[in-house]
Amino acid sequence: MSMRMPERWDAVQRGDRAAIETMCRTWLPVVLQWTRRLGGPRVDADSATQEVFIVALRRLHTVRAPEAFERWLFSVTRRVLSQHRRAVWGRRWESDQQVDDMSGPANPEADFTRMTQATQIQEVVATLPEDLAAVLVLYDVEGRTMPEVVDMLGVSEGTLRTRLRSARAQFRKVATKRGLIPEESK
Repeated sequence: MSMRMPERWDAVQRGDRAAIETMCRTWLPVVLQWTRRLGGPRVDADSATQEVFIVALRRLHTVRAPEAFERWLFSVTRRVLSQHRRAVWGRRWESDQQVDDMSGPANPEADFTRMTQATQIQEVVATLPEDLAAVLVLYDVEGRTMPEVVDMLGVSEGTLRTRLRSARAQFRKVATKRGLIPEESK
């Protein structure tokens, strides 16, 4: 799943407009998914994504190596989301900001069920500490490999495994309390 910087990294660093546009088109869907998955239901993912690219384009010169780009962009995304969560504290979430990428034949009942489940899962992920939510989204939701997540978060594999175990346990605990998953038999 890991994406790499375009081969024209030197052109991006020089400010070549075409290379930058290509980079933005390539990474826009990835960043949008990160903001949707990590932002929770109260964060406007489109607005956060736009801000990520504004910050990234201003600070692009600080990325020294193309292989560090994905990790750097993910950290920019996390910082922007943190700012957005603080800014929207107390603002009510509106249902029309929900998952909009459903496909297939129209089935309002199934669509409603999927939207409700997606919202509930987002709300549970939003209760997790930021470092645990990031691990859960990157590894379990996006299906990235352990080495990819280690690289993106800049932690050791042992730390990642510990965070993943903790994130799953906390997710399960909250989801069970909310009735999203059945309680385990004892």
